[in-house]
Amino acid sequence: MAAALPQPRHDRVPLGIAFMLAATVAFALSTAISKWQIARFSFAEVLFFRAVGSLFICALLILPRRGLGVFRTRRLRDHIGRNLTQAAAQSLIVIALGLMPLAGAVAINFSAPLFATLFAAIWLKEKVGLARGAALAVGFCGVLLIAAPGADSFRLGALLALANAVMFGSVTAAVRGMSATESAETLTMYQMVLLTLFFAAALPAAGVIVPAGGDLALLLVNGLFNGLGQYSWTRALSLAPPAAVGPFYYFTLVWALLLGFLVWGDVPSPSLLAGSVVVVGSGLFLLWHERGRQRAGRSRAE
Repeated sequence: MAAALPQPRHDRVPLGIAFMLAATVAFALSTAISKWQIARFSFAEVLFFRAVGSLFICALLILPRRGLGVFRTRRLRDHIGRNLTQAAAQSLIVIALGLMPLAGAVAINFSAPLFATLFAAIWLKEKVGLARGAALAVGFCGVLLIAAPGADSFRLGALLALANAVMFGSVTAAVRGMSATESAETLTMYQMVLLTLFFAAALPAAGVIVPAGGDLALLLVNGLFNGLGQYSWTRALSLAPPAAVGPFYYFTLVWALLLGFLVWGDVPSPSLLAGSVVVVGSGLFLLWHERGRQRAGRSRAE
């Protein structure tokens, strides 16, 4: 009996774009809630409850389809190492949110793909090339534009946000390497479980304030938004090519600018806007460049 031929993949770009836009709204709301909460609670407490809420929503969406078999892996040590780095990165960005405007922190975080390119070259031996190197250099200049002006607290916050971007870039490169053997669902569930455990372990040292009813609800809602964002982002990439949906991820900055103005009265400075354009432009160039490389590779294969 002949083996069944693999079914061709049918991209659903409009639906993928809708999921990506939903992810940007969810991520922006989660980030804004984290900024609101860090004024009252420790970073570990904010991140612990966010992780609990994210674990709940991801388990609800993934486990009914995949069951506990989703945790089957031969790379437990890699999962632990990746999520330790991610826990440190998330801690840095939440602390940074307490020191600088929301949009500034989000804009600097958009430099993470540039650092992911650098780490992929170092760890995965991917060729950087002139175009990738130029995008990295120009994107870093955009980060300097965002971080340079303002008070010392803004500079300290920008440095922490930049450290988060560097570490998140390394996490992205690690996920790229792990995706050869691990499914998106396995990566997501290990991320949520391990982050919950790591932040629970950090609670005694960071300090705990027992949240009242309203605060507790908001802490958990933060996690629900973050979990929905993670799920929507993953669904977008499963429905359409990254080059088709990736540019829409930058709408997160639009919502961050709007929320920053409405909630905290942050008026974006010219340097913040200019730096954001440079960082986003560098990221979009990388997406366009990678799409061109993939097309060229398929043409040679044919």
